[in-house]
Amino acid sequence: MTKIAADTAVTDDSQKDRPWLFRTYSGHSSALASNELYKTNLARGQTGLSVAFDLPTQTGYDSDHVLARGEVGKVGVPICHLGDMRTLFDSIPLEQMNTSMTINATSAWLLALYVAVAEEQGADPAKLQGTVQNDIIKEYLSRGTYIFPPKPSMKLITDVVSYTYREMPKWNPTNVCSYHLQEAGATPVQELSFALATAIAVLDAVQEGGQISPEDFPAATGRISFFVNAGIRFITEMCKMRAFVDLWDEILRDRYGVEDEKYRRFRYGVQVNSLGLTEQQPENNVYRILLEMLAVVLSKNARARAVQLPAWNEALGLPRPWDQQWSLRLQQIVAYETDLLEFGDIFEGSIEIDRKVEELKTAAREELRRIDEMGGAVAAVDIGYLKESLVQSNTNRVQAVITGALPVIGVNKFTETAPSPLTQEVDGGIMTVDPAAEAEQIKQLHAWRDARDNVAVKRALDDLSKAAKSGKNIMPASITAAKAGVTTGEWSEVLRQVYGEYRAPTGVSSAVSNASSDVLDPAREKVAEATRVLGEPLKVLVGKPGLDGHSNGAEQIAVAARDSGMQVVYEGIRLTPDQIVAAALDGKVHLVGLSILSGSHVSLATEVCQKLKAAGVGGIPVVVGGIIPPEDAERLKKAGVTAIYTPKDFDMAGIVIDMVDIIMKYEKVA
Repeated sequence: MTKIAADTAVTDDSQKDRPWLFRTYSGHSSALASNELYKTNLARGQTGLSVAFDLPTQTGYDSDHVLARGEVGKVGVPICHLGDMRTLFDSIPLEQMNTSMTINATSAWLLALYVAVAEEQGADPAKLQGTVQNDIIKEYLSRGTYIFPPKPSMKLITDVVSYTYREMPKWNPTNVCSYHLQEAGATPVQELSFALATAIAVLDAVQEGGQISPEDFPAATGRISFFVNAGIRFITEMCKMRAFVDLWDEILRDRYGVEDEKYRRFRYGVQVNSLGLTEQQPENNVYRILLEMLAVVLSKNARARAVQLPAWNEALGLPRPWDQQWSLRLQQIVAYETDLLEFGDIFEGSIEIDRKVEELKTAAREELRRIDEMGGAVAAVDIGYLKESLVQSNTNRVQAVITGALPVIGVNKFTETAPSPLTQEVDGGIMTVDPAAEAEQIKQLHAWRDARDNVAVKRALDDLSKAAKSGKNIMPASITAAKAGVTTGEWSEVLRQVYGEYRAPTGVSSAVSNASSDVLDPAREKVAEATRVLGEPLKVLVGKPGLDGHSNGAEQIAVAARDSGMQVVYEGIRLTPDQIVAAALDGKVHLVGLSILSGSHVSLATEVCQKLKAAGVGGIPVVVGGIIPPEDAERLKKAGVTAIYTPKDFDMAGIVIDMVDIIMKYEKVA
């Protein structure tokens, strides 16, 4: 018989707090492949679903649209119509599930499809539990999957809030997302203030929309949730969460007069930081993920309601099912093997913690006041203040890594290492999406269009257009359209016709900074010398082809090139290869730099090279940055790409110097 040590307590589970929801953010290739993954993860103890959609779905395009080329199924699951949604949740009882859908511009549509499938299963929509992210403001600042201008986008958010309050009372209709703000470089104070300013903008819009009565408004505020980030400085991050709790309570009480404490609770889910995961020594990421998770579970009074963890290899590529299981097991060990859930808040009364929390709250209140004076979060997006602030914060972070002021083990400190056995497997330690998946998805989409009742589809689209033009709540018409067989692209196109499209500020001004920078001084000298030799300024184009909206890397390269003395053409995200080639020709640039983080680098970069050659300027060198496996790098070089940069290439000055050398080599040949 095994002897239990005297100091080991065996606690009745009934005395413990309930653990948070265990989630993994997943979806890839097709609805069928993702459904199999979900069922596998649920069987392994996952307690909630978190759906990742591919970029065409997020930006309102069908899989056969020209902008979807190379993007289908890469960063999530493609959902074009009700049939795809049926397949995605086949044999998963939605009335018993808690489902989070990371979707923003097309939130109303994906929720409509979800409701339609749930009703087909016999579920009562009033019993459905889950979340749509439905936070468009941070899309203008970070991920870039916006479609419509701010005003109609806010109207769509309020429609979802109002509809779910009446028809789906257990559903979280908006998940104000500060996660991607930190990924874009936000400091803890910026993450606090920008997210809370967004929540204020949403609640103000709900009040002004008039779909929810003043009597019901306090209860409606209780359904607003948040999705946050937690970085490696886990004490500061934990204090940030306690500050979130206090500030949200304060805002609801003082600004909106919400008296019931239960409606003022800060309800949040979390994915811990992916920005800090490293390509170098990727096994170190396991420790980072654990420490970051502790920031959101240690403090009971600020504990997350749901946690999803990245996998150790996300800086390398798409995680495999086993990698996701490893992250899930980490959550389960903390929740079930430790004694964490047996205690109250272990930080209550800590002088150090209280001091840091108050420091963060004071700074966040000041930033909130500044944003309020600008007219609120939407106005601060329009004038570019929020985006420029994030670009500058991220620039500071990148330069701190380059100089070593911000230590990152394996990157700028303790870089000596043996080869990692985790990456030595035949698959390189990651999963790749079968290129045939896109063709199969398009084939099934065409079959869906051929088989449906097009008269019913036209009627549903006409009704959707009328609802949008009249200002009615968009959800009932969207659910009808879902059931009629309307596609994601068709739903979005109707609203594009009514609302128009939007291009957000890039946050990268054209003015060259003359600020002293030891980091960039070598690059400045190199650019100045090349300019003297050529007799003209060096000019580069930084382009983001396809639908990838993660613009952090592109912005940092553009800023570094600009501040080194180059002229930079940067027009933001979501460009076709034809648009990039046209901009290169119009700008008479010396080099084209492409940033692609969605996994579609081979097809998109190859197409740009081919089109430059067809335009008679094949001599313009092309360089590409992204999460690019070695075998893909070889394919890109054979296609005409001169240089490849991955996350391990974080020295901005070094990249600029490299680009100057490439330009001069090509100019000499020319």
